[in-house]
Amino acid sequence: MNLSNSLKTECIEIGLKVSSKSEALRQIARIAKRCTVLSEVDEEQLFSAFLEREELGTTGFGRGIAIPHCRIEGIDQFVVGIITVPDGVDFDSIDGEKVNIIVFIVAPAAESSEHIKLLSRISHILNLPGIKEEILKSHSPDVLRENILRHILEEEEPKAQMEKKLFHIFVQDDDMFREILQVLSAIASSSLFVIEAKNTREYLAKTHLFSAFWKDEKLFSSKVILAVVDKRLVNETIRQIERITGVLERCRNVLLIVQDTFFVSGNIET
Repeated sequence: MNLSNSLKTECIEIGLKVSSKSEALRQIARIAKRCTVLSEVDEEQLFSAFLEREELGTTGFGRGIAIPHCRIEGIDQFVVGIITVPDGVDFDSIDGEKVNIIVFIVAPAAESSEHIKLLSRISHILNLPGIKEEILKSHSPDVLRENILRHILEEEEPKAQMEKKLFHIFVQDDDMFREILQVLSAIASSSLFVIEAKNTREYLAKTHLFSAFWKDEKLFSSKVILAVVDKRLVNETIRQIERITGVLERCRNVLLIVQDTFFVSGNIET
């Protein structure tokens, strides 16, 4: 699965006018039905699935962008579409602003891991500088699709087994942890694991020899992200991490180690 195959030109609509979130979801269901992948799925079923997801919490993530998504039984491919709403629509966004760009995902119910990766990848692209303006200025579905696909961090042609690198990222800041995890989730080839860890001082502070050193200090815990990344994406991944942390050499609450791997095989659920 990759975004270029899932983003359907027939599911892109420019300049839609809607007056409410419910109407927007109905229009999304109508537009999604244009794709033959969903030929056996009823439009009302799509609307209900999107609405059910919104009832769990808004997918209006701020900055005029929403990414409604749902899972459907009986399909084996992802469908992604984009709608622009120049006048904006109230989508219950977390920042209270109207939404101008709606990217929707219809996912196979059994593909939770790929669903998460695709959602993260789209979120990453929509957070790139200038991308919102590019989308809103697009004058046709083909141009809009091309503006999105130019930013994909993946090669579209089939690849032979590629050399992998193992990232160890030790993070002591919760906000940075969430942002770094989102960046890594957006990389198509990565497999991710998170380990909760404690710093050495928490153990040393309990020994008689060192007990006085951190008596009145807060003891920090860490989260360790392990990510398997294609070698070709290593430099770009590090750049994306440093967009969050600043220069890593000067950062006091993130440590990055990148190792060679001898052999990588298999998959686990995200």
